[in-house]
Amino acid sequence: MDDQTRLEIEAAAFRRLRKHLMEDRKDVQNIDMMNLTGFCRNCLSRWYQEAANERGIDMDKAQGREAYYGMPYEDWKNGHQSAASPEQQATFEVAFKENVTDKD
Repeated sequence: MDDQTRLEIEAAAFRRLRKHLMEDRKDVQNIDMMNLTGFCRNCLSRWYQEAANERGIDMDKAQGREAYYGMPYEDWKNGHQSAASPEQQATFEVAFKENVTDKD
């Protein structure tokens, strides 16, 4: 497989993941994703922002989130996120320490 084809396939897979998380599974809470997988929609938006910054594109956290969510983050949060339970928050504290590294 040539590099361009690989890049196109990787981009298509990312778009499909984004669609799945943003359209098909709006019900899944970010905190549950973090607790189970070590990443969530906010991580994906941050990785998007970092990739843009690495290529000389000036993009801040809010712009990265809006690019990923397709709307201001507060709009997504108000429409789809619920308050985290004390149990979810406690699990998150452990998961966050286990999953966040300098390379992320």
